[in-house]
Amino acid sequence: MRFRPGQLIMHRNVRRGRIGWVRPARVVADDERGLLVWVDRGSPVTNEVADDGRGMRAMPFTEWITRSYRIKHGFWLGPPVLKFMPAGAAHSVWWFRDDDGKFLNWYVNLEEPGVRWADDGLTGIDVVDQDLDVIVRPDRSWAWKDEEEFVERLAFPQHYWVSDPAAVRAEGRRVIKLAEAGDFPFDGTWCDFQPDPAWTPPTELPSGWDRPPVAG
Repeated sequence: MRFRPGQLIMHRNVRRGRIGWVRPARVVADDERGLLVWVDRGSPVTNEVADDGRGMRAMPFTEWITRSYRIKHGFWLGPPVLKFMPAGAAHSVWWFRDDDGKFLNWYVNLEEPGVRWADDGLTGIDVVDQDLDVIVRPDRSWAWKDEEEFVERLAFPQHYWVSDPAAVRAEGRRVIKLAEAGDFPFDGTWCDFQPDPAWTPPTELPSGWDRPPVAG
C-alpha cells in the first residue's frame, strides 16, 4: 500500500493492542526509501492517560500497569515535525525545529516497522514505540534518550511491549553509525523542508481514528 503526497493519514502508536497516541500526518512522500510525513502545529491528537489524567511518563511503570486508562483529546502544541519511516526499518527519524522553523536536531525514534491499514476511506500506519531513542545534534554528535524508562519497563515483561531489548539497542547503534558518517538521512536532506501552504491541520480527528490496531 502506497500513500499519496498530500494525503492525510493517521499515525498511531500501539501498546499491547491499545492505542497509545494518534497524530494526523500529511504525506510528503512515499517511495522506495520510505514514508515521509508532516505533523503540523495545532493538529488534533489523542494520548492514552491513566484514570486520573496523568500520562505514562508521569508515574513509575509499576503504578501505570495497575491503573485503568482513558483517551485524552488535545492538540499538537509544539513546533511542526517532519517524520521519516525508512522502508522495513525498526526506527523513524524526526526533524525537530524551533518556533521560527529553524532546524534544531534529529530524533531517532526506535520502533517496530510500521503496519499500514485502510478502512472505510481512512488510512494510516500503526507503530509500536520501543521507548529507547537517540538524539542526533546538527554536528552529528549523539546521545541515548530515555534509557532509564526503557530499563525500568523491561523488568515487567508481562506488561511491556518490548520483547527483544538487544535488537532495539542494535538498531540504535546501526543508525548512530549512519549519523556519525553523515549518511542519509543525516546528510542535510530535508533540514530546510517547507510544507505546502495549502496543508492545514484538520479541526478534529476523523471518524474511525480509533479502529482496532493492526500492530502490537
